[in-house]
Amino acid sequence: MNARDELVHRLSIKRSRKLGSLSKEAFAELELAVREDPSNFVDDAEEQAFSVIVQALARFEESRHDDDLLDDEQYLAARETRMRRISAACTQALGLNEQCVDARLIMVLASDVTPDEQTGMLLGLDKQLEQDFGPIEPGAAGDAWADVFVRPRLRVRAALARACVDTARFTMARSNCEDLLALAPLDTLGARFTYALTLARLEDEEGFNWLDAREKRKGNAWFHLSRALLMYKLGRMPAARRALRGYDRLCAGGAYILLQPIFVDTYIPDRPAFEPGSFTEAMLAAHEAEPIIADTPDFVGWASQQPGFYDSAVAYCERNGLDWRS
Repeated sequence: MNARDELVHRLSIKRSRKLGSLSKEAFAELELAVREDPSNFVDDAEEQAFSVIVQALARFEESRHDDDLLDDEQYLAARETRMRRISAACTQALGLNEQCVDARLIMVLASDVTPDEQTGMLLGLDKQLEQDFGPIEPGAAGDAWADVFVRPRLRVRAALARACVDTARFTMARSNCEDLLALAPLDTLGARFTYALTLARLEDEEGFNWLDAREKRKGNAWFHLSRALLMYKLGRMPAARRALRGYDRLCAGGAYILLQPIFVDTYIPDRPAFEPGSFTEAMLAAHEAEPIIADTPDFVGWASQQPGFYDSAVAYCERNGLDWRS
């Protein structure tokens, strides 16, 4: 979530409404002024609350910079402190504006509850938001993401879809992903990635091929790994081997991260940014695929036995100074 940019855009829109109709050039100048110091343009409770969240997210990200230097006990203590602080910031934001959607979402994501409980909380939040504000609409632009004030609700729906995958609610995950793609076809939040994994788990080859065609067969770590899983689950082993080779060849560190999973913490509030084709992309895709991989217990063992796959994983590990656990 690029929280500061969203704050700037929200404040610019609200100030332009007060000023009356502005030309594109005048709006651009206004946005530059807001970007210089957003606090000068915060003049209602809604944006005061959102500003609190923006600042809290910046502190949250800053606090994670040294996590790699901590041992397990230190990391857990630091994480607990981090979650407690961002929850406190959410409470502060909700005191300013009880309808602050991002604060409500982050409170759920940072809560110390089971995955099933969290999924239920997200489902309840999504339903409550629809009661409070009505259904999400694509709007005149044809993509709901274009309305910066709707984006928090789209984040809730995307978080719910990922939570459904985590808790094996794949039919619900599919429904949420389909809704997101219909509401926001440009899919800034990457619902299509969650959808690809879901279709693989449901063994829906027709649906997966439709989604792949929708993306013009460009693929990424989610799609390559999903195809390998799908073909393996369908028992199409030659196709599964080809898909696995493509995953290994096209995803930086893909073989390594599949054989040596790395812990990825809770997304607050949404999927972290990543460079296309990067190791981070492969890591996030493998992390999100974990519930499906766990439900396909022979898949990793099979993958490690395919010609060159294990060697590719070891070579990537050695080139990049990573750890290899026996």
